[in-house]
Amino acid sequence: MVRPKSIPLTVIMAILVIYSLLPLFWLFVGSTKTQSELLNSFGLWFSGPFSLFDNIAQTLTYDNGVFVRWLLNTLLYVVVGAGGATFLALLGGYGLAKFTFPGKKAVFAVVLGAVAIPGTALAVPTFLMFSQMHLTNTPWAIILPSLISPFGLYLIWTYAQDAIPSELLEAARMDGAGEFRTFFTISLRLLTPGLITVLLFTLVATWNNYFLPLIMLSEPTWYPLTVGLNQWNQQAQTVGGQPIYNLVITGSLLTIVPIVVAFLFLQRYWQSGLAAGSVKA
Repeated sequence: MVRPKSIPLTVIMAILVIYSLLPLFWLFVGSTKTQSELLNSFGLWFSGPFSLFDNIAQTLTYDNGVFVRWLLNTLLYVVVGAGGATFLALLGGYGLAKFTFPGKKAVFAVVLGAVAIPGTALAVPTFLMFSQMHLTNTPWAIILPSLISPFGLYLIWTYAQDAIPSELLEAARMDGAGEFRTFFTISLRLLTPGLITVLLFTLVATWNNYFLPLIMLSEPTWYPLTVGLNQWNQQAQTVGGQPIYNLVITGSLLTIVPIVVAFLFLQRYWQSGLAAGSVKA
């Protein structure tokens, strides 16, 4: 029998796991209840008929299926915005790490400064600028700001400095490989762990983005899931509004499923990339 090396550490980790999983358990339990049972029963255990599938069907069809539209909008913002931000961070970080050019230190200072500025501080200036460009209330108002990821650029930059030996690049160039071929056949494989890390960060940030769509969008048909579900949640506070908390909770449960699937799918590439990125001296 193998005993834990540190019982206090094991207890602390168990408490942290329970603390992390408890909101998810509450979310699942709440999604199995009707509106009346949700308000009149203990929140951390099942009660009444198992209504999960009925709640899912109502969530997908409520208000002419607007939840599906919000889901497609969110996928659009994530694929174009987060995917584009990852690609730009990959190119920029690799170039800054492996090429020398005038003003490199100034660029480094600008990137660090951009990382230190919170996104909420830029929301109002961004809105004013996009308003002058007549881009508010359009998908571009969400996609274009999402393409900029200073932290992703900095992460790829620092990771590429050690993950890609300069001797390897010089050997490829001496063999006649061009810069594009060297990047896509050699460097990209070595950058896989950093690439997946940045992709996960940008994906989660774009998927959970709330404040920017809230101020940029006024048309509900362009809402992402975050803003749309909050609109449903506030529906009960309007005059004559019908509370649909069971649909809000069920929609929140459906919202986290793609993130969990994406993390589980990308994790294996992350682990395999860690091994593929090793270089034998």
